[in-house]
Amino acid sequence: MFKLREAEEGEVFLKQRRVFIVPTRAGLMFGVMLIVLFLCSINYSLSLGFALTFLLAGCAVIDMHLTFRNLAHLYLSPGRTQAVFAGEIAQFSLHLRNQRKHGRYALHLTFIDTGTPAQPQLADVPADGSVTVSLGISTTQRGWLPAPPIRLHTTFPLGLLRAWSYWQPAAQVLIYPAPEAGEPALPLHTGGTEMGHGLAGQDDFAGIRAYQAGDSIRHMAWRQIARSASGALVTKQFEGGASARLVLDYSRIKNLDTEQKLARMTRWVLMAEAQGLPYAFTLGTTHLPFASGPAHLSACLQALALYERAA
Repeated sequence: MFKLREAEEGEVFLKQRRVFIVPTRAGLMFGVMLIVLFLCSINYSLSLGFALTFLLAGCAVIDMHLTFRNLAHLYLSPGRTQAVFAGEIAQFSLHLRNQRKHGRYALHLTFIDTGTPAQPQLADVPADGSVTVSLGISTTQRGWLPAPPIRLHTTFPLGLLRAWSYWQPAAQVLIYPAPEAGEPALPLHTGGTEMGHGLAGQDDFAGIRAYQAGDSIRHMAWRQIARSASGALVTKQFEGGASARLVLDYSRIKNLDTEQKLARMTRWVLMAEAQGLPYAFTLGTTHLPFASGPAHLSACLQALALYERAA
């Protein structure tokens, strides 16, 4: 008997010993009908009754072979996952590859041991082809969420028998903290900035300089970029006026528990990115300098998701 492993790395091959087959309810009723036909044929010496009984029994044997063949010898592998916020549906991409000369039809895939009923996904895999199936699972807590075990089963073609197998893919998805509701005020600090970072004053236009990581998209010199033959990115530079800096520091948030603080930090990060504001980020031993953009956002959200959790 095959035992489900902790996690199966790489591509998995469904060999014969991993596929099991049993009659369905319709198959059991079909078997009872065959027994009744056989007994009646014996009792009344009906040669046509014997012929019908053996014909139907032969169809059942062929159906057993086709049902088993529909699932066996498939190649399974996990795909890439996309991080989501707690409370959203996490999607796991699963690749099914068929190297045989016959197609696979009506394959049902579903997560098991999730605590909530899961909606199975139906897939057909063409001959010498592959298909990608996406299975979703609801999320409640931040951190890494490993993929639950997956059950694959099929009753193709007649529905008299069910073949099934189990698979534990080595896949996981990162769950970010759910952002705080509303838009709490950003902790902007006016005054001088460290290492020349922060929001430059906008009283006097000082010229154009090369684009640097973390520059606000609002300060991009689009006219000069359009005129440039090379298309190099440049930024407007201002002097004078008050400057401000945005520092997101977990330790400065008071009167909230851990999860509420992380939710507020998550909301601040999203607000700063939406407004194009460079920001510094401090969470425990994680210190990120002033920057903005997808890479900085991803680093901050990952730190929030894994705070005081095993990575």
